[in-house]
Amino acid sequence: MYWMDIAAAIAAQKHCNAPVVTASVDNISFESPIKLGNTVHIQANVTRAFNTSMEVHLKVWGEDHIQQYKYKSNEAYYTFVALDASTRPKPVPQLIPESEDDKRLFEGALRRRQLRLILGGKMRPDDALELKALFIKEE
Repeated sequence: MYWMDIAAAIAAQKHCNAPVVTASVDNISFESPIKLGNTVHIQANVTRAFNTSMEVHLKVWGEDHIQQYKYKSNEAYYTFVALDASTRPKPVPQLIPESEDDKRLFEGALRRRQLRLILGGKMRPDDALELKALFIKEE
């Protein structure tokens, strides 16, 4: 998980060209363990930029060199906040998704953000319009 945080921070820093701090880590879903001696591969991509924060999606694979196969280990979403020279939050550049997968992750990021804010006590559930739209259909 330490390596995941570093990989996600690098992706966030490259996007905003500024130091970042980890604000949250969503549920990390482990599918398979990475055994001693196997190689770890980590892919980290910024999925959406908000005002001062960015969501980063990570996928982690293990590689067994003896059996010669690569397998998915886990994935997670991290949130980072960009910092200015006074270590205060600073605005980040917006992200323009390109591929269909990028667009899918971009659209879901707002709902994931609203859920994080509700669980963290920073948003009332009634204010989470994107999230509510999944469950309540307007007539």
